[in-house]
Amino acid sequence: MKRQRYDVVIVGGGAAGLSGALALARARRSVLVIDAGEPRNAPASHVHNYLGRESTPPGELLAIGRSEAAGYGAEIIAGRVASAERLPDAEAQGFRVVTEDGRSVEARRLLVTTGLVDELPPVPGLAERWGREVLHCPYCHGHEVADRPIGVLATGPLAVHQALMWRQWSDDVTLFLHTVPALSAEEHEELAARGVAVVDGEVAGLEIADDRFTGVRLASGRVVPREALVVQARFTARSAVLESLGLKPVAQEMGGTVIGTYVPTDPTGATEVPGVWAAGNVTRLTEQVIGAAAAGLMAAGAVNGDLIAEDTRLAVAARRA
Repeated sequence: MKRQRYDVVIVGGGAAGLSGALALARARRSVLVIDAGEPRNAPASHVHNYLGRESTPPGELLAIGRSEAAGYGAEIIAGRVASAERLPDAEAQGFRVVTEDGRSVEARRLLVTTGLVDELPPVPGLAERWGREVLHCPYCHGHEVADRPIGVLATGPLAVHQALMWRQWSDDVTLFLHTVPALSAEEHEELAARGVAVVDGEVAGLEIADDRFTGVRLASGRVVPREALVVQARFTARSAVLESLGLKPVAQEMGGTVIGTYVPTDPTGATEVPGVWAAGNVTRLTEQVIGAAAAGLMAAGAVNGDLIAEDTRLAVAARRA
């Protein structure tokens, strides 16, 4: 760290954090990005639906972003933030940020872009193939497995919705009921009408041959050949830094089912704690990479506007003194 106090410290160096850093550095703010180096999309081979950067490898996109932000003066360091606290200065807002290795730095404003963790169902083999043949988002990975045999692992009430959605990308979709209750007659009819097969029985694991996923193994020993498997991960916000400031994650529901936790913000990313913003998956669980980058830009504009208001207030007070 080149200084002890920055206009803005950004916690997290993914798409949202780097987008915010770029905008704030261009606004001539002193910016420090502290990045733990654990991007959610690291297992994926490419980023999709990012206009102008379609099919860019995730690591390459981050390297480009870091270079662009640093080119305007943003400082980017490796580290994991343990906590943040408000400074006792009544005249101007400020925070102290402490890393796990004991380093500390002050900031006038905070932008937290720590993302989320995908918590996978407890089926052996899923984690090892996550982001390769084990998938969850059709808009992220559907085109890459189009027209191939796809399985959908049922883990909750959204399973039928998932199967019908993935049917858009392949006419060979099988729904594995695993441990969910029996489907309704209406659900069976919808699946049958779209040609989605239904397999009863608990899933025990994945079949792998030559480092390639080849099928789903049931507890009965039966193996159903598949080339991709869709699962519903639980999206858990990386909220520890925000929680250290008194903010609490809340449950997010979809179709009456809890799909994860997030930290609420207003449309600009402002949290309930004055001076603290959040952007990206920590506050919007279903945001894709391009949306996270847009959210980082939105938050950066709001942060800069807030700093301008404070700069003006302090300047007026100094002029009157």
